[in-house]
Amino acid sequence: MPRAARKAQMLAVAEEVFAERGYLAASMDEIAERVGVSKPMLYEYFGSKEGLLVGCIDKARTELREATEQAVIGADSPENMLRLGLLAFFRFIAERRQSYGLLRHEAAVTVQSAVEEIEAIRRQQTDLMIGWMAMSLPGVDPLELEAAAEILVGSCERLAQWCERRPEVTPERATDLLMTAVWTGLSSRAGD
Repeated sequence: MPRAARKAQMLAVAEEVFAERGYLAASMDEIAERVGVSKPMLYEYFGSKEGLLVGCIDKARTELREATEQAVIGADSPENMLRLGLLAFFRFIAERRQSYGLLRHEAAVTVQSAVEEIEAIRRQQTDLMIGWMAMSLPGVDPLELEAAAEILVGSCERLAQWCERRPEVTPERATDLLMTAVWTGLSSRAGD
């Protein structure tokens, strides 16, 4: 099997095991057995269990960024751009529960490099939102745009956790709820 395909397979299985057992209870032996490789091969690819966790989180970060960037292509208004980006986020959460579980349980992650990777995901999403809003809402103070992006990222995280407890709330409904809460304030600043 080509190295890239083997690495992807290892990450997919590790994500499953981390989601099922949590990072601390997950074992490299179980991951290696499920993948069908030796434990030393896992260490060869990732260096440690921590490296494997960071690899899983980095993969989720890349996929989330790609999903949100692709979603806003062709948006015809600032409001639609924000709506499409939020919808992509909530769909990612709904469709990729295991990936999101790694990010959501960061409090249980004591591995500093994993905590840093999770924060990098927040920063990535915040930077994307700042860029979108700056293009769409010219004239708004950059400090206000940054604050709005931080508020949105935090709101998305809390709303995603709420959605897990409320399975009847679809990604579309979650997006509508968040847009109702934030769009009025953002759009009013564009005219200043």
